[in-house]
Amino acid sequence: MSGGVDSSVAAALLVEQGHDVVGATLKLWGGPSDSGCCSVADVDDARRVAQQLGIDHHVFNLTEAFDQRVVTPYVEAHARGRTPNPCIECNRSIKFDQLLERSDRLGFDRLATGHHARVTGEAPHRLRRGADPAKDQSYVLSMLGQHALGRVVFPVGEMHKHDVRGHAARLGLRTAGKPDSQDVCFIGSVEGRQGFLADKIAFHPADIVDGEGATVGAVEAIELVTVGQRRGMGHGADGQRHYVVAVDLPARRVTVGNAAAALTSVVTLPAAGITWVDQPLRPGDRAVAQVSAHGRPAPCSLGRSGDGWLVEFDVPQRPVAPGQTVALYDVAEPDAVVGAGIAA
Repeated sequence: MSGGVDSSVAAALLVEQGHDVVGATLKLWGGPSDSGCCSVADVDDARRVAQQLGIDHHVFNLTEAFDQRVVTPYVEAHARGRTPNPCIECNRSIKFDQLLERSDRLGFDRLATGHHARVTGEAPHRLRRGADPAKDQSYVLSMLGQHALGRVVFPVGEMHKHDVRGHAARLGLRTAGKPDSQDVCFIGSVEGRQGFLADKIAFHPADIVDGEGATVGAVEAIELVTVGQRRGMGHGADGQRHYVVAVDLPARRVTVGNAAAALTSVVTLPAAGITWVDQPLRPGDRAVAQVSAHGRPAPCSLGRSGDGWLVEFDVPQRPVAPGQTVALYDVAEPDAVVGAGIAA
């Protein structure tokens, strides 16, 4: 129970179905924060909802694991010029690893969360998009495999968000009108990413160059520049906005181009970051790729690159920043996740 409306209603639905439910909230971030989820106020909201539902509530302190497996890799990735997704890593290594393991040790049959996704089938299980396209969270769960999918439950996955809020309102839950969490939980809204990283890694200035290698500007911190970024990159001589095409951290150089120049047809997924929901795809197989939480699905073909994979888009796409997750969906059943990888 994160303290939001989705996990509140997930717990309520399970209680209504007659399950023996215990609420668990994770204390993940020990530093200051006023954004994201799992703040002190969120813990209090989760506790109060549990009281309203008449269920026990526990707070599990996983700050050390969160720092080691989510925050530190996030900082180190930026120092290498990569753009990680800490929420996906939190799902991978904390919620559906540490918490799932703890639920097993405590003797619970299932771990339920408020994610908008669905699990269908009996061994093999399928991970599918949530019923509400606007709130679907299958992308941030795309790394889950058969073990986790056989143990988890997503009670609100069949619901649209307005129905979730309506259910919470009918029950009088204090989270019924609470806004959705939108930000990284360990980064404050005032400090932002730059403020958070400033005392943890060294920032280096870099030149901005165009496709011909001519210098057209500069940035103060190349570690904060992301492939595909357009903010702060200026315009070309033709008046078109510049986008980041490549970031060369050792050379202290950011290459920019217009929107057409920024498009890419291929992204590489190293073997070390590949996960499959069930059976792996094969070279030449077709799939549908999604490269951000609310990105537009893009038909593609798969090829091999050494022991990794190549995702070859049918139509060129906005570039995928190194460190970002690429979720792959079944071409025959586009709501079903088949695997995921991390862009090189």
